[in-house]
Amino acid sequence: MFPIRDHNPSTRTPYVTYALIAINVAVFLSYWPFIADPRQLQIFFYDWAMTPVLVSEQGTWSTLFTSMFLHGGWMHLAGNMLFLWIFGDNLEEEMGHVGYLLFYIASGVGAAAAHLISAPYSQVPTVGASGAIAGVMGGYLLLYPKARVDVLLIFIFFVQIVPVPAWLMLGIWFGLQLFSGIGADPMGGGVAYWAHAGGFVIGLILTLPLFLKHGGPAYWNRTHGHPPHPEARYTYRRSDIPRVRKKK
Repeated sequence: MFPIRDHNPSTRTPYVTYALIAINVAVFLSYWPFIADPRQLQIFFYDWAMTPVLVSEQGTWSTLFTSMFLHGGWMHLAGNMLFLWIFGDNLEEEMGHVGYLLFYIASGVGAAAAHLISAPYSQVPTVGASGAIAGVMGGYLLLYPKARVDVLLIFIFFVQIVPVPAWLMLGIWFGLQLFSGIGADPMGGGVAYWAHAGGFVIGLILTLPLFLKHGGPAYWNRTHGHPPHPEARYTYRRSDIPRVRKKK
């Protein structure tokens, strides 16, 4: 299940969201030649990725920040930037450019800290903007629980775009992070589930002041959980690719 867009257009240009996407892509391209050389990549990540044991024993706290601009491969980068592009613009409009940037950084650092707490002596480098983007998703859920999100459902040969409310898509995503985090060994490699879950909760908490400023539950009563403006409408139609009929 992959989100591809939401029906929640922003009325202001999300300069910070665009800049964050550009920075993440530029940073990845700067060390992309190392991807084919594991030794060089390991040396690079030693200096810039967040390795819990180095933070715990050597105090490399700056890597909680630098690690959120690193990615392990093209698919890792593309997936994170897609989520940021879908959900980031609306929070930036609500928080303002500077406030949103501070929110994003705080969510990313907090997510890295959550992973550090879950595995303080892990020797596996942690990279990715997932924690910060999870914070964006948490804030989005609080402000627009019923905004429609188009998700691409892929099940064997079944492929379909289905619009679902944000609370369902984001709730399932958060539940998967918790469930997977409980069953995974945080000291090993793989996905940093607790960074995702931690970033999501931190983003939700950091958005609470804005939510309360809008009136708290009264804001939901006014908007019924939908964006406070007309939603974007997309048309769905069958593919123009002709079908090949079987010969009898």
